[in-house]
Parts: sequence; structure tokens; C-alpha cells
Amino acid sequence: MKLQFKIQPYQTEAVGAVVDCFAGQPFADGVSYRIDPGKASQQRLGEDSGFRNADLRLSGSQLLANIQEVQRHQNLARSTTLVTSKAGKINLDVEMETGTGKTYVYIKTIMELHKRYGWSKYIVVVPSVAIREGVKKSVDITAEHFQESYGTKPRSFIYNSSQLHELESFSSDAGVQVMIINIQAFNATGKDNRRIYDVLDDFQSRKPIDVIAANRPIVIIDEPQKIGSPKSQDSLSNFGPLFLLRYSATHKVEHNKVHRLDALDAYNQKLVKKIAVRGITVKGLAGSTAYLFLDAIEVKKGAKPVARIELEVQTKGSIKRLVKRVEVGTNLHDLAGGIEAYKPDGKALIVTDIDANRDIIELSNGEVVSAGQITEDVTQDAKRRIQIREAIRSHLDKERELFGQGIKVLSLFFIDEVAKYRDYSREDTLGEYARWFEEEYEVQVTDYLAELPFEADDYRLHLQEISARETHQGYFSIDKKSNRLVDGDVHKTGDEKGQSKDVAAYDLILKQKERLLSFDEPVRFLFSHSALREGWDNPNVFTMGMLKK
Repeated sequence: MKLQFKIQPYQTEAVGAVVDCFAGQPFADGVSYRIDPGKASQQRLGEDSGFRNADLRLSGSQLLANIQEVQRHQNLARSTTLVTSKAGKINLDVEMETGTGKTYVYIKTIMELHKRYGWSKYIVVVPSVAIREGVKKSVDITAEHFQESYGTKPRSFIYNSSQLHELESFSSDAGVQVMIINIQAFNATGKDNRRIYDVLDDFQSRKPIDVIAANRPIVIIDEPQKIGSPKSQDSLSNFGPLFLLRYSATHKVEHNKVHRLDALDAYNQKLVKKIAVRGITVKGLAGSTAYLFLDAIEVKKGAKPVARIELEVQTKGSIKRLVKRVEVGTNLHDLAGGIEAYKPDGKALIVTDIDANRDIIELSNGEVVSAGQITEDVTQDAKRRIQIREAIRSHLDKERELFGQGIKVLSLFFIDEVAKYRDYSREDTLGEYARWFEEEYEVQVTDYLAELPFEADDYRLHLQEISARETHQGYFSIDKKSNRLVDGDVHKTGDEKGQSKDVAAYDLILKQKERLLSFDEPVRFLFSHSALREGWDNPNVFTMGMLKK
């Protein structure tokens, strides 16, 4: 599946806010300069010309006047001076709510700055490996889109201290060049990370940082508040930036702010999804050990509200927990097949009220149970199973709503160990979460199909065509020797604490991003390690479940 990109006015406005700050800067399509050849061979000495960004020709007062004009247009507080930092003299802040496409915005800003002023060398600094891989993927998948708009596309690469030939191309090639680097690659104390500051024999006795800085790159900082200590951000001065652009929803330190799209603006413009949080709580019933879980209250036009509850039911030879629909007057003791727990003090529990406004049911003993409440202290396993069921139900509701619009809905479960999803000691290799999912999915889909109106034939067919086994998939680190899913290593300290170190796992997620959006791909439910959470930047994930201890 090929992603289609639509030009959005609010994103164009964010791009223009930055570009207009440099109005009056003359166009200069790369200033030719001699790249430091180091101890290069005689054969290479004639191949050392490069192109760097032209210097700013605007005076400080001109630049401030431009910024103030942009701020006036954006209804922002006027800056009285250019706010400097140790990283650089010119610092522009762009505030954009999470989920509104800031990565797309700064890639388009790169293209527009090149078109208007000729600046072609850029460095994108990110706080983690996950975001780094996501940015690289975004540059790649938008390349054709920007080729159509600008007649050129950016060349991008991830900085790697063992692949320094990329820096040669970054310096020597014309056109838009984008280097993506995570802060740890030049601000950590490890031997490989410090190579950027070392004179390297395999780099013609040069320092990589000097070669980078000679390009006078424009530095873009993604999520500056996550970069770390002030010292971390100060180290950006080593890049010799022409100026710095900071993109975040929550700037901790503010500079010259030129654009703001906050949470309220984003919500009012319907740019982000409304979040509804569903938790599971435990409530004791006075004088009873009965198990009862209020799943939801259903309201249909022209009918009285009905509650969907889970309770224990006596079946042939065993007691099972089943989901049943009840209305006012339902005798829970009878519904449970005569289990005595539903007849405290010799009186059967009766549903006396169902209040859809407050999401509660009231029982004949005076107890009130709210949606999401369990009336008996249950095991963690029971709670996880309920979470899986709730997520499936939420998924089906959202899927039915969006199916006719051609939008595929995805749901994501974060778990803390692979064995809960994939158990290689079993013949079917299914872990307990995968087994519970398949069991609950079969029940929920059967129940949902019975409720669908006659006119929903297309969606009915869609549900019937996908089996429980093929609609879920796990995304984890993979052991190279056994080719089995494993938990993988995570960072123990620092800014990336708790996040996966496995680039290959992020790569798998990103490579399959477009495929997962296609209806031809039956996978709709995704299980992933919680350490990979920042890798899941997928707009079609509408439901998330945290199956963690």
C-alpha cells in the first residue's frame, strides 16, 4: 500500500511561520568551499569541493522585525530580543501538539527553506533511537510527495560512526542533504559515541565534527525537552549551526516562538483523536462473594437500556464466567444457574436500575456497580483477560464506524515479556495472552455479528472473512540464531531508560507500517514489547491496552 499525503492548511501555516522569519535573505544555492581533505591520497586531492549553507545576510534587527511580524500574524506574544543559547545565536520554537504531524512539517520546512533561500544542509537531532528510525522512515515515505511539489527530494542518512563516507556525500553533494542523529551519538561517553570528536585514521586524520560544522548546517531539534540536560543541548554548538529550530508540544525552555498549535487548537480543529481511558477497579459487594463485572451499558433508539455484564454461570460440570445482557428486573441468581453467591442472606440479587447517563447499575441489596468495576478481588490474569476483551470490543465499535470510510482500524497491546504472547514450549506456540485473545475474539465477533443491522452487509462480510489466528501478530526483537521472538535488551539508564536498544525491531515495525494500513492485510491486533512503545507512531492505532504488571 502506498501512502497518500494531502496538503493541510494548518501544516502549511507552520511551515510559513519559520520561512517568513528570513524574508529578505538573498537566494544562494549552496556556497562552494574546499572540504578539508585531511591526509587524503593524491588521487582524492582534486575531489574536495563541497557546498555549504550561505551565511545569514540579515542583521539582528531585520531578523527580529521579521519574527515580530510572524508573531503578530500568529497572535503570539512579541519577542523584544533575539533569544540566544549556548547552542547558537538564533533559536526559533515551533509548538505543535503531539499527533498533528510535526515531522512532516519540519521536512516540508526543509524543502521550503531550500526553495526560497537555497539552504541545503540540515541536521535533525532526536532524543532516542526509536524517534531516529521513525524520522528516517518519514523522510523516505514522503520523498515522492515532495518530489512532486518541489522538483527535488531530500537525501537522508542516519549518522553512524562506522560509516563516515556518508559525511563526505553530505558535504560534497548538491541538493537537500539531511543527517539524522540521536543525542547519544555525540553526547555519550562510550568509545563509539565519542568518535565524532576524535581525529580518526580511517577518516583521513580528521574529526567528523569538524567536517560537519564546515557545512554551517541548520539544526532541527525534535522534542528538545527530551534531549536531556542543558549541557546536552549546549553541545549542539559543536555543529556550528546557522540557526536552530525546535519542534515540540511542550517546550521546557522557550526562545523566540513563531508558531503555536496547542492541544485545545488541535482538538477544536479535529486534528487529534479524543482519548477515552477505561480502567478496571475492584469493589466489594456487602454480604456476598459474587463475581460481577459491568462491561458496558447499551442504549438503542426506542428501547430501554441494557447492561452487558460478566458473571459466573453454573454449566454442566463446571462454573464458567460468561458475558450476559441484563435489563431491569433480571434475577442474577437464576441467570447464574443457581449459584448461591448471587443470593446473599437468602435473597436473590435483582437488577433494580440501569442508568446510562452515569454508566451504573443498581442491585436489590442497594449496591451500585459502575462500568469497569469488578465486585470481587480477582487475579491479575482475570483482569488482563478482561482488558483484552474490552480492547476487542472497543476495536469493533471503532472499526464499524470507520469501515465505510475506507479507514483500517488497528489496536495495540503492550506487554512486558514475549513469553506471554509466544510460548515455544507449546505445540501451537501461543502464549497465554495470544490464547486469551483468540478465545475472546471468537466470542466478541460472534456476539457483534448477531447485533449488526441488515444494512451492514459489507462490514459483516469483512468480519466473517478474518479468523482469530490471522488477525493478530507480535512485534518484538528477534534472535538472529534461532529466529525466535525475544524480549531484547533495553536501556537501563539515561534519557532512553526502559526503551529497546534493538534497531532491527524498530525497523520491522516501520517497514510494515504501510502494509498494516491495507485491508488486504488481515492483521488488526498488534502485540509488542512495552520497550518498543516509541516505535509505534501509527495514525491508525485507535485502541491501546497495557497488559503489564
